[in-house]
Amino acid sequence: MKKTYRLAALIASFVLLCSCAEADITDVKIQGDLMESQSLNVKIDSITENVTKTTNNPLISNIFCADPTAIEYEGRLYVYGTNDHQQYTTVGAEGKNSYEHIKSIVMLSTDDMVNWTYHGTINVGEISPWIIASWAPSIVSRVEDDGKTHFYLYYSNSGWGTGVLTSTSPTGPWTDPLGRSIVDGNTPGLTGSSPFDPGAVIDDNGVGWLSFGGGENGARIVRLGEDMISFDSEIVEIPTLYHFEANELNYINGTFVYTYNNDWNSRTEWDIEGAEVPPACSMAYLTTKDPLNSESWEYRDWYFKNPGEAGMEYSNNHTHLHKYMGEYYLFYHSLFPQRSLGTTGGFRSLCVNKATVDEETVTINEVLATKDGVEQIKSLNPFNVNQAETTFSSSDIGYNDQGNGNVTLYSTAEEGVGALICVKGADFDKSALAFAAKVKGTGKIQIYVDDTEGNPYGELEFSSDDDFSVVHNDLSKKIKGEHDIYFVISDGFEFDEWQFF
Repeated sequence: MKKTYRLAALIASFVLLCSCAEADITDVKIQGDLMESQSLNVKIDSITENVTKTTNNPLISNIFCADPTAIEYEGRLYVYGTNDHQQYTTVGAEGKNSYEHIKSIVMLSTDDMVNWTYHGTINVGEISPWIIASWAPSIVSRVEDDGKTHFYLYYSNSGWGTGVLTSTSPTGPWTDPLGRSIVDGNTPGLTGSSPFDPGAVIDDNGVGWLSFGGGENGARIVRLGEDMISFDSEIVEIPTLYHFEANELNYINGTFVYTYNNDWNSRTEWDIEGAEVPPACSMAYLTTKDPLNSESWEYRDWYFKNPGEAGMEYSNNHTHLHKYMGEYYLFYHSLFPQRSLGTTGGFRSLCVNKATVDEETVTINEVLATKDGVEQIKSLNPFNVNQAETTFSSSDIGYNDQGNGNVTLYSTAEEGVGALICVKGADFDKSALAFAAKVKGTGKIQIYVDDTEGNPYGELEFSSDDDFSVVHNDLSKKIKGEHDIYFVISDGFEFDEWQFF
């Protein structure tokens, strides 16, 4: 009798684990024509082994990007950087990153610090055909009289000057309000400095400020006009030692904070009593309450060594300090990810680590670069509509830029080999019974949980060549709890959005 009971219990448990209740198709929030998964015999014979990322750094493993800046908007953190990938695709893996082909800026965003959405690029060369190149952006925003948030993105026009773009969305469309540099080598009153690598900030009074400059004694600052695209003061020197580039501004507790990259030269001169001589090509900072008074700037300390000191390969150095969700983060770039993509040409990738800032004394403590990066600060909601281009890691993935921040992705793997997309820390606080995806073309998506071993938890097959359609199917095994989700995709289609329900 007991054996019969135990057998019945085991069968009941097996049925519970391996079958799903009927999913409610009205829970699908993705916009588009709904269609059921088909049986098309699309082959995925194996899964790619080209894993390019297993740690939280870099932010994105298959897009080379450098010189970070960031802005928060509606709860998301948007990060922008120099598009090293444009140089890489132009010169190839055997080529060198000498920057001359870079005329665009990469856009990323997150709300959990580990899953990053790739929003494509700002095509600066098309918007501003007069530029030489576009590097090292710095972005600020403010709500203006029309009730909209306006974004002002300043960037290096090669080493010659600084340009500016504007938008009312963090992902565009972007426009060029001046049709020329805001500052360059022809600007009156500018001497002894190359006006590139801008840093922008808006203080508590709503006044904008812009720093820039390259070379020894090259740091400069100016107050911006009310329109944020003109100057409202003379250009003033910020006194620095061993100044190289990477000018950035922060405003903390009523204090202006200027950060910069010091050069590679030997430290033979140092007359700042009580301050440690900064390591070569590290990041240092100064503070003031009165930015247009050169003598008021106080050198404070260095706060970030070159990432090469942490075993992440030596390169130039450029950071952005940002407070998000009550915590400080330091964004920077490193060379170490380039080897996983088969190049040693100097192509950089964005990274982030936690920073500690004493706001009362406006002190930036030393930040350590690590490949581990930062922890996830919130779970991903798999029942929301999620962008396919939101990933923790991916392999053999390409992108189609649809414009204004919308991107679709596709497999670049060989036929029969499944490309890989992973999102980290998805919280299934209720059981997921089905899955839907917005796709265009003919292909297959397989869903795995925590790894790609064994049988998938579900799959979609579809043929939707004319336009994007929303394909759905029940899962073969329901998903509950917090998990990493892996999508294995075939070639032959574009992938836009996904949702569990």
